[in-house]
Amino acid sequence: MKNIFKTSLLLIAALCMTTACSDDNDSNPKLDGNYTMELYTPAVANSYIDLANSNSIELVCSTPNYGFPAAMLYDLYVATDENMTDATLMETYSSGHMNVSATKLAQTLTTLMLAKDETLTEDDFPLEIPVYMRVVAHIVSADAISVAEVSKTTSNVVKLNKVKLEFSLPPVALPENIYAIGAFCDKNWDNALTFVPTYDFPDILWHLVYIDGDGIKLNTTQADDENVITYDMITVSGDKADEIINKDGWIASSNPGWYLVVVTSVVDGRNINYNVAFDAPNVYLMGTCTPGGWTELQDDMVFTVPATADDYFVSPAFIGAPTDDGGLRAYVKLSSAIDWWKSEFMLFDGKIVYRGAGGDQDRIMNVDAGQKLYLNFTKETGKIE
Repeated sequence: MKNIFKTSLLLIAALCMTTACSDDNDSNPKLDGNYTMELYTPAVANSYIDLANSNSIELVCSTPNYGFPAAMLYDLYVATDENMTDATLMETYSSGHMNVSATKLAQTLTTLMLAKDETLTEDDFPLEIPVYMRVVAHIVSADAISVAEVSKTTSNVVKLNKVKLEFSLPPVALPENIYAIGAFCDKNWDNALTFVPTYDFPDILWHLVYIDGDGIKLNTTQADDENVITYDMITVSGDKADEIINKDGWIASSNPGWYLVVVTSVVDGRNINYNVAFDAPNVYLMGTCTPGGWTELQDDMVFTVPATADDYFVSPAFIGAPTDDGGLRAYVKLSSAIDWWKSEFMLFDGKIVYRGAGGDQDRIMNVDAGQKLYLNFTKETGKIE
């Protein structure tokens, strides 16, 4: 009797749980993508808005009614025409009460206006333009992609009738870095050569590079991105310029071998032009441990150039240890206007270290007559023996 009673209780409990679960599922809200929201016209919409003398513009929008509370994100899109054809995402907010930065808005609008009319220059500003805005809201969820998409709700467009826009982009800066890839690094940006800055000349970066028939590519970032510099984006110059060819956008050579590649960057409006010189790969010794002493560009002080990308440049033999504190020096000569020491380098602990834009380098004093300096500019390594 006791067992029958227990069994009956279990059956009743199971039936209640089944009914409760069924009721819960029936009442759970479901996203169907059919929602509305309103972006309210701001109080300043018909006022003259001078962004350069404003801090922010307050925007408010309603919250889509999903039937349940949810954490939201609000994407603000800005455009310069009422059809929002050039709409760009300016900023994302966590609330429907948005304090829109006047500075950020000015930067966004300046970018849009320059893209809309390529003849515009900084001198054409300030402009007086209408500005159009709308908001796209969506739920924040662990299942970010699917939930954000099905909950996405787009507002109406509001218009700011008269906005004064000063030119609001920062000056174009010269690139601080240039990187190169080619067969010597399996065309892998992770292993790219890093060009060397030049002391006192921030517009000039250089490196010794092995260029074959498949070519190299340059970039201001160490990645395969929109900053890649291809053959059609450079001006080719230098004493070996006639050997440089276009190989499907790669900067290639009709006579594979080593080049001293010197990149000079020039700001032209909002663009940067790259003049790339391809010169003979002459590396020189300097110092009292060499027959040339402190005289520049001695023919008998030039390193021999390897035939492959992974071998050593080899210096002439030393005549003995340095007789002053100048030590052993090595350099490339970039131009007659640039002193040799502004592009010097030396070997420390088996690694090539460039002076670059930095101060004077340490001295190498303990070398013997008959020894030579070996430098591998692909691996940035070397030896003295």
